[in-house]
Amino acid sequence: MPACRGRRSRVAEELADQPESQAEEFRFTDEQQQLRAAVRKFCAEHFDEQAVRALMESDPPFDPKLWSRLGAELGVLGLSVPESDGGAGGNLVDQAVAVEEFGAALACGPLFGTVYLAVPALVAASAGAAGDGLLADLVEGARTAALAVGERAGVFDPGAVTVTAEGDALTGTLPQVVDAGAADVLLVAATGSDGPGLYAVDTTADGVTRTPLQTLDLTRPQAAVELAGATATLIAGPDEAPRVIQHALHVGAALLAVEQVGAAQHLLDLAVDYAKSRLQFGRPIGSFQAVKHRLADMLVETEHARSTAYHAVWALTDGSDDPALATAIAQATASAALSRIAADTIQVLGGIGFTWEHQAHLYFKRATTDAALLGSAEDHRSRIAELVLDSATPDRVVRVAAG
Repeated sequence: MPACRGRRSRVAEELADQPESQAEEFRFTDEQQQLRAAVRKFCAEHFDEQAVRALMESDPPFDPKLWSRLGAELGVLGLSVPESDGGAGGNLVDQAVAVEEFGAALACGPLFGTVYLAVPALVAASAGAAGDGLLADLVEGARTAALAVGERAGVFDPGAVTVTAEGDALTGTLPQVVDAGAADVLLVAATGSDGPGLYAVDTTADGVTRTPLQTLDLTRPQAAVELAGATATLIAGPDEAPRVIQHALHVGAALLAVEQVGAAQHLLDLAVDYAKSRLQFGRPIGSFQAVKHRLADMLVETEHARSTAYHAVWALTDGSDDPALATAIAQATASAALSRIAADTIQVLGGIGFTWEHQAHLYFKRATTDAALLGSAEDHRSRIAELVLDSATPDRVVRVAAG
């Protein structure tokens, strides 16, 4: 026992000696709390269950006027974009706060393609008239975008690029692109004579064919894209495209994890409220031990996912951790957590939870789809092993938090 107390004391001293800036990583500012309240209010007014069901079956599967308001009025499509580029001049934590609320509401719109991936790619690319103009339009909500690059578990793989570039003409097939059906612009990785580059393609241009796909989650549509000599504009050349694309994938993975946290929290609240009000044998079902344990496990899963997701966001913001490792941990944790919480919520709800009319099914399908985007939880756990265990040496032992 004394040895245990001594170890815990040393850990406590280590934590106490951490610099104030590191401690601040886990605190939201007053402005961020106000942002959360504003986005939550907007979602409550415009993305309730009835609105989401109507939007996911419409064409396009979102409201362009609402999307424009998110950019021009609420300013939440470019919170981490510098003011000089038309953004709000905040940081990625600000963007994550808004994304968590969108995830809780299952907000319909091309968030994944535009906010999670395309905007970070354009921010990371060198300045240029084409990229800067497109970035300003995306931030304002005037246009939408989707990103189509070769990636495996959130890691850019030039060998997986299926599009070729001959001058400014792109040719190839993109079998499955999230938000491509309603996107105004596609950011496409294409291999030219000098290597892979990132190009912008107007989806209304000649040589672009989009075919909507029937997918599980109607709130997050996907499409197959065929490019046949489509005219494109170079955004990032072979010298910087891999860096730009990888940055976008890291940011996308972190924001996707935060979105999953928002959905998990909503489901937890839904299950707890139901357990308090649903009576069985004259008692609320929440008073039964089996239900209590399930809800407690859901809470632990949610908080664990929240910690890893926001750590990844903060790590990308201030460079305090390896972005590849932080985002892999976040995705491995958040994807698995939301999948389990969605299934457990249906179990708590009982018979009504198995009906299509209940909102739990919308979240269950979002959880299943999100778990496959940018790599599965298993893919990311394998990636973590490669980054940590495979590179470990006797003189560089991996530090594991204790206490």
